[in-house]
Formats: sequence, C-alpha cells, structure tokens
Amino acid sequence: MASATDARYGQKESTDQNFDYMFKILIIGNSSVGKTSFLFRYADDSFTPAFVSTVGIDFKVKTIYRNDKRIKLQIWDTAGQERYRTITTAYYRGAMGFILMYDITNEESFNCVQDWSTQIKTYSWDNAQVLLAGNKCDMEDERIVAGDRGRQLADQLGFEFFETSAKDNINVKQTFERLVDIICEKMSETTDGSDPNAAGPKVGPSLTEQPQRSHQDCAC
Repeated sequence: MASATDARYGQKESTDQNFDYMFKILIIGNSSVGKTSFLFRYADDSFTPAFVSTVGIDFKVKTIYRNDKRIKLQIWDTAGQERYRTITTAYYRGAMGFILMYDITNEESFNCVQDWSTQIKTYSWDNAQVLLAGNKCDMEDERIVAGDRGRQLADQLGFEFFETSAKDNINVKQTFERLVDIICEKMSETTDGSDPNAAGPKVGPSLTEQPQRSHQDCAC
C-alpha cells in the first residue's frame, strides 16, 4: 500500500511544483490516540467518532502560507501497531517534522512516548523537529495524564508541547503551524545564517534512503 501510494504521489508532484517549500511531516504514536482524526481535522476540517485503525501508512497534502511563502505539507498518518513498524519507520528518514501524539485518557500511550522518541532519533535525520501532543483534551472527565506531566516530559525530551482535541478542534492548526515555524527556524540556522525564505524549494533527505532496522522498537 505504501509503495503504491508513494508512486502515485511522486507522479503528482512531478507536475505540481507551484510551491516554495515542501515539508514532509509524520504523525506518530500508539494506536487509537487519534492520529487519523487529528490529520482529517487539520486537512479537511472534518471529524468522525468512528475508529478505524490505519493500515500501514497514508497521507494528505495541505498547502499553507507562512512568511509570504507557499509551503506544501506532505503529512503522513502512520499506524501505531507493532506489526506495521517496519513499514512506518522506513518513512522517518525524509521527514522534516514529527507530531508525537499520546492520548490523555490512556496511560500506556503516554508511557510509550519515550520509546517513540528513541525511534525518531534512530531512524530520522538529525535536524528533524518534534512536537509532543496530548490529544483528546476534550475528554476531561476521563483524563489520566495531567497536563503538567505532558509538559514535564516534553521539556525533558526537548520538545514543545500542546494539548489538543481533534473532536473540538483545539490546538490542531496551532500545532501544525508551530511545527512549520520551528522547521523554518532550523532551516535558517543551517543555511549559513541566511534567510530560509530567500532559498528555493526545500525538501528533506531523499525519500528513497532506507534506514537500517533498529532493535529498539516499542513493544507497546
């Protein structure tokens, strides 16, 4: 599924170059934390309460404007189940940003954040930026993970932090836009101090690079 989707996307991109930058972003985290709903809320402004587990990996494209530049976001929704991990981690290498998500009503998903962070470090390129998102903050009555715990863990890992809700559309747009801003800031730092907006189209490392498999997969 992933390779066919990638091929279709590559054909489309070859004829659509009307953008200044293209950023590949992955949403990762345990199964059922709300990654797909989060993506659909941002890309389509839609929400469905029905849970359908993502098979392998899928993506959506959204174009935004930041600092007078047209930025195309290629946003990948990854499956959280262990059996898909070989597929999903193969996509880490070209990503410029990650939204690492847990469910505030699910302690296990929060406990696995450290393992997901290790996978990002293992498979992605060095300049990939990460935001930690505690999703489903609309379910306050069922909250298990306090907001302070999320912020503390984010500080420990060196990530920025948002609590979000795909259902109530809380901090969805803000999370993506902040991640884009951080990527742009990092680009500025890594282009000899020049303005990143003065350069041509930017993408991450080659999407054909295949990282070596690690033995540190999260078994959650």
